[in-house]
Amino acid sequence: MIVSLLAALHAVAATAAKQTLLYAVKDADSLFLDHYVADVEGRRPCMIFVFGGGFAGGVRDNKQYIPYFEFLNDNGYDVVSIDYRLGLKDVKGATDMSVREMVTLFNRAVTMAVEDLFSATRFVLDKADEWNVDPDMIVSCGSSAGAITVLQAEYALCNRTEEAAVMPETFDYAGVVSFAGAVFSVDGAPEWARKPAPVMMFHGSADNQVPFEKASVFGVGFFGSKFLVKQFDKQGWPYWFYTVDYQDHSMAVSPMRDKHYEILAFLEQMVRDGRPMQATTAVRSDDFPRCKTKFKVMDYVRANYAE
Repeated sequence: MIVSLLAALHAVAATAAKQTLLYAVKDADSLFLDHYVADVEGRRPCMIFVFGGGFAGGVRDNKQYIPYFEFLNDNGYDVVSIDYRLGLKDVKGATDMSVREMVTLFNRAVTMAVEDLFSATRFVLDKADEWNVDPDMIVSCGSSAGAITVLQAEYALCNRTEEAAVMPETFDYAGVVSFAGAVFSVDGAPEWARKPAPVMMFHGSADNQVPFEKASVFGVGFFGSKFLVKQFDKQGWPYWFYTVDYQDHSMAVSPMRDKHYEILAFLEQMVRDGRPMQATTAVRSDDFPRCKTKFKVMDYVRANYAE
């Protein structure tokens, strides 16, 4: 009886530590966020999380994300997991579209997601005093389409694009964590107008859903983690690149299960302490046998959107 009562009280406490709030209404979409509150004293860092799903699906409270959120809470980080508009949710027959049509759709979907991330970030900034969140320690994090979103948002801030105009001039994320992400560009290779925040990028070399290096036609397309790391390395910008040979798109989720302490080390050393490190962890595992790693643009389209 006592054990059951304690378990029930624990469940109530866990539920009480989560708040669900409406942060924006856009078009016909009501956008909510879940705020998972760390039980620590003083100003807390906060991670804003963006879920994956190819800009066509996914939910902010997917059960496979929750242990990751709990780990961050246990280590003093609030977590805000957000909705965003799914610009490709009604896309059918993508493999039959022209390149121009696909570029238009992708660009619109990525832009919408970035706009919503910025709206959620503004909401958190406005609530910072009430929530006791440190506005200078807001980290963005995303999986797959969410990883594209957080990298694209950082790129938008560094270049003060139209989407970034809604953010305070002095704002930047304290860090970015990307699980199988990329930057989408219609103007060739990404060009960064200023130094980005420290970035941690996880990516498998056999990912056929988000390019590990790049997938572009006439300079239009996605520039993945390996491509971005080369740019960061050349400029001396801080990053931690964690890659596994021949791992597929499962790396969009797997680090949230088994790379907790690597992520925490990044947050504590490179984000909180500001150490200007460049690190690459390259893993070769028998769990991932040698396989195809080179894909064309249409391979990525088929992997994500074939009917």
